[in-house]
Amino acid sequence: MPNKRSISDIKSNLLRPALTSHFEVEVGLPNAEFVQRILGANQDQLNLMCAEAKLPGSQLTTLDITNDFTGVSEKHAYRRMFDDRIDLTFYVDATNYLPIRFFEAWIRFITDEDNEIKDGGKNPLDPTYFYRMRYSNEYAAAGLKVTKFERDYESSLQYEFVKSYPLSISSMPVSYESSSLLKCSVSMAYIRYITRPGNGSNTDPRSLTPTIFAQANDIINTTGGILRSVAKASGNVIDALF
Repeated sequence: MPNKRSISDIKSNLLRPALTSHFEVEVGLPNAEFVQRILGANQDQLNLMCAEAKLPGSQLTTLDITNDFTGVSEKHAYRRMFDDRIDLTFYVDATNYLPIRFFEAWIRFITDEDNEIKDGGKNPLDPTYFYRMRYSNEYAAAGLKVTKFERDYESSLQYEFVKSYPLSISSMPVSYESSSLLKCSVSMAYIRYITRPGNGSNTDPRSLTPTIFAQANDIINTTGGILRSVAKASGNVIDALF
């Protein structure tokens, strides 16, 4: 039998969908004086320039088990695999070209190009130029966040990424034809992400677990007390009859 639903149920569940145009991106910075010097006090401006982001995905890697039960094939999960990157698109301002300069500086920091010049190394324009990459704990950043919220700000869902850094900067075509907004698309690498619950709160999901168990325990105790009272009353009635 299908479930009967009222018009109010349909309105409350279907007529308030989440909209893609309400989100916020916070770009985490590495512990690098050079990159922070390029960005300066413009981190909030860079965050606001993010015009498009993609909420990440993940999947479980499974192992086929065919020998436990005759004629039955099972899949057992043994690893969670995350998307290898998240793509961010930024509007480029006409004053400082901030997104381009910032992510180019971050990549130069990863390859240690500027320090090579300071230490008397070869100029990057030299045909025989070479560089040495830094260790990941120097250039990977914490704090890259994508927050999805609604126009009333009453509910939100936040994704936070661990050890992120720019993996690539997409080419940006320019043309003498009709003008359009210049955008800078950057792919950020990371090792994993976590999600936090919404309702306008950034509460750690782990902190909710004791509360949930406490509430469940109260319900069980209350229900048990009611059942014991009913059983006792029933016993008294039976004793009175016989």
